[in-house]
Amino acid sequence: MPLRLKLTLVYLLGFALDLINMFIVSVAYPDIGHDLGASLTQLAWVGNAYMLGLTLVIPLSVWLAGAYGERRVLLGSLALFLAGAALAGTAPSIETLIAWRALQGLGGGLLIPIGQAMVYRHYPPAQRARLTAWIMGVALIVPALSPALGGVLVDALSWRWVLLASLPLALLTLLLAAAWLPREDAAARPGALDGSGLILVALGMSALLLALGWLGERGHWPRGLAALAVAALALAAYARGAAGKAEPVLQLTLLRGRLLRAAMLVYLFVPGVFMGVSLAAMLYLQDVLGLGAARTGALMLPWALASALAIGLTRRGFNRHGPKALFLLGMAAQSAGILLLALGVSRYDALMAVYGLMGFGGSLCSSTAQSAAFLDVAETELRQASALWNINRQFSFGLGVAALSMLLNILGGGVSASAEAYQACFFIAAGLTLVPALSVLRIHTPTVLALLRPSPSQRSS
Repeated sequence: MPLRLKLTLVYLLGFALDLINMFIVSVAYPDIGHDLGASLTQLAWVGNAYMLGLTLVIPLSVWLAGAYGERRVLLGSLALFLAGAALAGTAPSIETLIAWRALQGLGGGLLIPIGQAMVYRHYPPAQRARLTAWIMGVALIVPALSPALGGVLVDALSWRWVLLASLPLALLTLLLAAAWLPREDAAARPGALDGSGLILVALGMSALLLALGWLGERGHWPRGLAALAVAALALAAYARGAAGKAEPVLQLTLLRGRLLRAAMLVYLFVPGVFMGVSLAAMLYLQDVLGLGAARTGALMLPWALASALAIGLTRRGFNRHGPKALFLLGMAAQSAGILLLALGVSRYDALMAVYGLMGFGGSLCSSTAQSAAFLDVAETELRQASALWNINRQFSFGLGVAALSMLLNILGGGVSASAEAYQACFFIAAGLTLVPALSVLRIHTPTVLALLRPSPSQRSS
């Protein structure tokens, strides 16, 4: 098997591990709460601790890869992930479970940005749409299957097996990585670690995650606003200090690249907004329209089928048309689906069309963003760009949920909101989906297509 395919398989397995542990645990929350005597807030932190670990370690990934080499860091992160999963599955209390989930997140957070940068270096720009199709295929299949697998494990065994379920796949990934990842020369001596920058980024991201949680809950807005102020001050201080450093923790100057900036903005306002709409729609469809949980969950089938269609369209159309047309089509489709919810459609076949539109539009935008993000990034800057991209990806989901939750609270009482409040919320979300169009319209398609044309050396390889 060619080295490029070996690296791709290791990266996709690591990506699948990350997604499994983000989506599989939710079905076990009732059993965890009963067995460990956990409160609702503590149960929420079973997921939040993993996400926090994922996010906090990303800025450190670039320095670690430079100091110890990508191979050593990936193997170490997989070992840390394995340890965290095993300890979480045997945790005797909710407090230790939360701690081990955070440890597991620290390991998982290193898999994606470093593995992504390693793989993308082995694909010329003209072939990255195909790589993106594989990535988006994993991103589509794993979230769809993980909750179902988790439910079977909870019913047949116990909630602990949900946390232990990723161990065989993690062990396989570790063994393949040890066998296939090329041994590197002695790692170049990196510059001094930007300790103050790392502290500011960690403080800012932690405060922002806490703020998103509190601002989404009624009665916690004052502390949420305080946490948001701390996050803003910390991140602003980091941005100001990073401008004068040769090797900052996060290279914010990469955001000057139009494609990376546009792709990150699209991810915030399209997949991010959908996550918030999905939560609001779950409440709206069951509490207002009276659909059962099974019929509501079945609406994800047309969403998944339309998503697969969008991924295929990206693979076939990206190199021919560039990202602008695909972005605009995707945003229009998702916005139209959300708008139909806002207009009060209630027939089940119409709701299937709604979810199909949202799946098609959201996946078309996310797969196109993944294909476009690194086109104008130099190979030497891929690690830094990958770190920025993955932080944005993690935050977009939480930000969308928090924003739509706050909106429902303002409009009409959160989970007890009226049909009119939900529909007003959907109207606003449909508009938010179109916000990135201002940046997307500035993409110069001929320039992008020139980047996609393979050089003579790439044609011969």
